[in-house]
Amino acid sequence: MMEKMSPVLTEANLISIRRNLHQIPEPALKEVKTQAYVLKVISGMNQEFLQVRVPENLSTAVLVLVSGFRPRRTIAYRADMDALPIEEKTDLPFSSTNPGYMHACGHDIHMAVALGVLSYFSVHQPEDNLIFFFQPAEEAESGAKRAYESGIFTGEWKPDEFYALHDTPDLPAGQIGCRMGTLFAGTTEVTIDIEGVGGHAAFPQDSKDALMAAAALIMQAQTIISRGIDPVQGGVLTLGKIQAGRARNIIAGHAHIEGTIRGLSQNTIQRIDDQLLALCRGLEEAYSVTVSCRLHQGGYLPVVNDPHLTKNLIHIMKALPGVDYSTVEPAMTGEDFGYLLARFPGTMFWLGVDDESCLHTATFNPKESAIGKGVEAVCSFISERMHEV
Repeated sequence: MMEKMSPVLTEANLISIRRNLHQIPEPALKEVKTQAYVLKVISGMNQEFLQVRVPENLSTAVLVLVSGFRPRRTIAYRADMDALPIEEKTDLPFSSTNPGYMHACGHDIHMAVALGVLSYFSVHQPEDNLIFFFQPAEEAESGAKRAYESGIFTGEWKPDEFYALHDTPDLPAGQIGCRMGTLFAGTTEVTIDIEGVGGHAAFPQDSKDALMAAAALIMQAQTIISRGIDPVQGGVLTLGKIQAGRARNIIAGHAHIEGTIRGLSQNTIQRIDDQLLALCRGLEEAYSVTVSCRLHQGGYLPVVNDPHLTKNLIHIMKALPGVDYSTVEPAMTGEDFGYLLARFPGTMFWLGVDDESCLHTATFNPKESAIGKGVEAVCSFISERMHEV
């Protein structure tokens, strides 16, 4: 699985690395094989300027510090490692070998690009210090928040600025997309349980119908978005799962609902949260049921790009001769890198991978030609950034 590679990884090396990673997708906080593979690749690089660290409090993460020869700042770069609980349907010769899991969000691409950039700076010593953070648990379990709260970004491992990319099938392969302000939405998990009183379908007066209350909640909740949120600000409330009832002739005594809230600002998310909680309180009164509404945001804050650093990144990317750059619109995609951007100034940007299938689908098959272009763009950007005062 691991062929001999040169210290500076070639495009062919990186494609092979990506395919090997694609075959071993693992869920959040269980990225054991993925971590071992990443460490193996790093061990083949020039070690003269590198410090490699596995954090005790985040045991599947990998941190690498590249010592600069004249450091004025520490620049951090993140690549996420975990996969999704999706059964792959691409029929690729390097498809997932872990049943029920797939790199359907392109984290294998993210890691390959990061390893390519790291290999370059392992040989070409940077001027500033660089930190590479291979992060577990982006898709679930708030890996970025866990990393920050565990204290791994302190002392010499504290970044002055943080960068990351996310692949997208909506842009041409290798194109860089970014914007000032918010790039991705913040997300909140919604879990609602409605307790009523079950009974015979023929005697509804003796029951408290939890399914009817759930149906009313699902319909009324959409008015929070359509009538309670400024349409210019943007927000989404999706209730995607409901479980209720056991038989056609039994009134349901319990209903369970799951969904997500998404907003482009934390104020919008909080407003949706508050109105949903108020709606649940009213539902209790109207239907004589008990409603438990649990909202969990964790580390999935809006991805808000730092104004100064993002303006600088866009300027550099536009000026680089080998980079294809475009300005993009914000997306309702969720990303826990937003938590790190709330603690450190930085920027997230898109890397186009040009695919007809969407992210998080069983047929997602990104163009591998994006990997080399992504490495070139990130290496060139970091190099230019280090030349600035």
